[in-house]
Amino acid sequence: MKAVSTTKAPAAIGPYVQGIVVNGMFYSSGQIPLTPQGEVVEGSITEQTEQVFANLDAVLTEAGTSLSKVVKTLVFLKDMNDFAEFNEAYEKHFAGHKPARSAVEVARLPKDVKVEIEVIAVI
Repeated sequence: MKAVSTTKAPAAIGPYVQGIVVNGMFYSSGQIPLTPQGEVVEGSITEQTEQVFANLDAVLTEAGTSLSKVVKTLVFLKDMNDFAEFNEAYEKHFAGHKPARSAVEVARLPKDVKVEIEVIAVI
């Protein structure tokens, strides 16, 4: 197993790493809308989703892969009423590529953000 870490995404805010590579696969920790400096991006679900994807792109790149190689995403939303707007922001990051996905509403997310996403990708 190889830990993945980059300063182009926020540092872990707990006892975990940004991601792990094992057996040719990359598993990310959940990414929330924090800047690489650790500041919460306030605003709409679209604005927060954009920051989450910037973070995911950074850790995927560090791992030697990309969004085009993502096979599964796990999405946690604070409010399922944001689902349609979230989907619009989400879809443009995969440019026709549609990985398997789970999406659930949760009671609360770290730092009270609106969205958290984790991915599994082929290296």
